[in-house]
Amino acid sequence: MLGYMTSTDALIASLDNALRTLSGAVHAARPNPAGVATPADDSLDASARRESGALMRVNHVGEVCAQALYQAQALTARSPELRRQMEQAAREETDHLAWTQQRLAELGDRPSLLNPLWYAGAFGIGLIAGRIGDATSLGFVVETERQVEQHLASHLDRLPAADTRSRSIVAVMQDDERRHADDAESAGAARVPVAVRWLMRGVAKIMTTTAHRI
Repeated sequence: MLGYMTSTDALIASLDNALRTLSGAVHAARPNPAGVATPADDSLDASARRESGALMRVNHVGEVCAQALYQAQALTARSPELRRQMEQAAREETDHLAWTQQRLAELGDRPSLLNPLWYAGAFGIGLIAGRIGDATSLGFVVETERQVEQHLASHLDRLPAADTRSRSIVAVMQDDERRHADDAESAGAARVPVAVRWLMRGVAKIMTTTAHRI
């Protein structure tokens, strides 16, 4: 736990998390909402499989970024309570990361080739938000998770109806993101300025559009 580490130890732990995230060496603590895959689950045609793969790659990128954001915000948190809250959220996001990674493999698709870039950028944004202060850091969590929640809702609309495995995963992810936002609001989040919210939406649009293809 970062809260009980020296600064050097915390940085090493964050580097270890980055390497595990980017190498795919992550494991979920909770069971996969889609259950255990069987050959009978493979009922998608080629077009539906490509669309599901692209959408789940975007979702996987989001979880790569979530790991970076929460790690950076845990490092910069002033209070032990906030640090623990960020760490707990990061652990749940690890489940999402593992589930989306597994689903990509089932679909015969791959993660984004730009994941190191996404991770680095998200980590830097998390550091900036955390350095400003705990209330700002929490506000950033609220806005990020609300946008992710909306994004996942759109994916539930776009995923092929026959892809029940991906849909089951995304539905649980959406519930978790909503709870993370609610928890951050309850902890005293400051409201993010409108201009920053629109900037975040613009960056997210660039990321999701790119990750859909690369």
